[in-house]
Amino acid sequence: MIRILLLTLALSLGLPAGLTAQETPPDPDRSATGGAQTLEDILRRQQGLPIDDRFRRDATGDPSVAAPSTDQLGTLGGASDPELWRALRYGTADVTASTSTPGATLLMQDSGAAWLEFREGPLRTWGGYAVLGMLGLLILFRLLRGKIMIEAGPAGTTIERFKPIERFSHWLLAGSFILLAITGLIVIFGRNGLIDWIGKDAYANLAQVSKWVHNNVAWAFMLALILVFVLWVLRNLPHYRDLVWLAKAGGLFSKHSHPPAGKFNAGQKLIFWSVILLGVSVSASGLALLFPFELPMFAKTFVALNQIGAPGWIGMDPLPEQLTPHAEMQLAQAWHGIVAFAMIVIIIAHIYIGSVGMEGAFDAMGDGQVDLNWAKEHHSLWVEEVQADAKAAPKGATPAE
Repeated sequence: MIRILLLTLALSLGLPAGLTAQETPPDPDRSATGGAQTLEDILRRQQGLPIDDRFRRDATGDPSVAAPSTDQLGTLGGASDPELWRALRYGTADVTASTSTPGATLLMQDSGAAWLEFREGPLRTWGGYAVLGMLGLLILFRLLRGKIMIEAGPAGTTIERFKPIERFSHWLLAGSFILLAITGLIVIFGRNGLIDWIGKDAYANLAQVSKWVHNNVAWAFMLALILVFVLWVLRNLPHYRDLVWLAKAGGLFSKHSHPPAGKFNAGQKLIFWSVILLGVSVSASGLALLFPFELPMFAKTFVALNQIGAPGWIGMDPLPEQLTPHAEMQLAQAWHGIVAFAMIVIIIAHIYIGSVGMEGAFDAMGDGQVDLNWAKEHHSLWVEEVQADAKAAPKGATPAE
C-alpha cells in the first residue's frame, strides 16, 4: 500500500523518470537541431502532453552534442544564456557559495512548481473530498442503521476493560492527533479558505500559533504512538477468527450477529495497525520537515523500490535515485499531507463508533469499566478469558488481562 502511494506521489509531482511506458514519446531524431528540442517537442508541450526532457538535462554543457559553430544553430563561442539557465535549472552549473548548508548552491529547481501545483490542487482537493466523504458515509450509516445498542440491555454490572496507563496512552495519542489534524488543516486550507472569513491579519496570527502547536505537539504524538504499540501489539496480532468477524462485518449492519472476538476485534486491529504504520510514516516525514535537509529519505526509498522493480508494476520507468535537497523536502511535505489525510479519514470513523455510534463504547476509555452485556456481545472471548482468570486467581487477587 505504501509503495503504491509512493509511486503515485512521484507520478503526481511530475518527476522526470515518472513517465509511463504508454506516455513516453519516442525519441525523435534531433540531428537537425543539434540536439535541441524539435517541433514535435514544442507541439507536445503546447498540447499539455508529457515530454521526456532528458535530452536537454543530460546534454547541459556538453559541446559534443551541440551543433557545430559553422551551423546556423551552432554557438559562436562560450556558453549561451539559454545554456547557462538550463544548467541552473537542472542543478549542473558550477556554483560556489559562502555557506555549506545543503542546497546552498542550488539557485533554481524546477520541481517547485510541480510541488506547489500538487499541494494546491490534488492534495487539497482530494484530501478534502475524502474527509467530507467519510462524514457523509457516517451520516448515512446513522440514518440507516441507527445507534448500535446493547441488544440484551445494560446488565448493571461492569468489567474492567482498560487500565489507567492504557487510557492515558490512548488519550495522549487521540488528543495530540486531533490538535495536529486541526492545525494541519488550518495551514493547508487557510490561505484559500479562512482569509476571506477572518482577514489576513487574523489568519497570520492563527497560522503562526497553529505552526507552533503542530511542531511541538508532534513529540507527544510520537511518544503516545510508542506507548500504544508496546501496550497493545500482542493483543492486536492477526488471528484466523478475524476472518469470521470481517465476513460478518462485526455485526455492524445487522442485529443479533456479533461474531466472537478477543479483547480487540478485527475492526479494532485494522484501526490499530493503520494508526501504527501510518503514524510512523507521518512521523518520519514530519521529522524531515522539522529538521530541513537533515533527514532525506525519498532517494533511498526510490532506490529500494527500483531494486525490486516496483515502478514497473504500474507501468512506470525507474524512479529517480538522485534528488536535490529541495526535492526531498517537497516530497516529504507532500507525503506528510497524503498520510495525514488518510489518518484523519480513518480516525473520524473510529471516533464515531467509539462515542455516539455505539452504546457503551465510550465507557471503555472513559473510566475503563464497560457494561458486562456490552462486553459479552462485542468481545465474548475476552470476557470468558477474564472470568476464567478470576476463578483461577487466589481470593482477593486481581486477574491479569
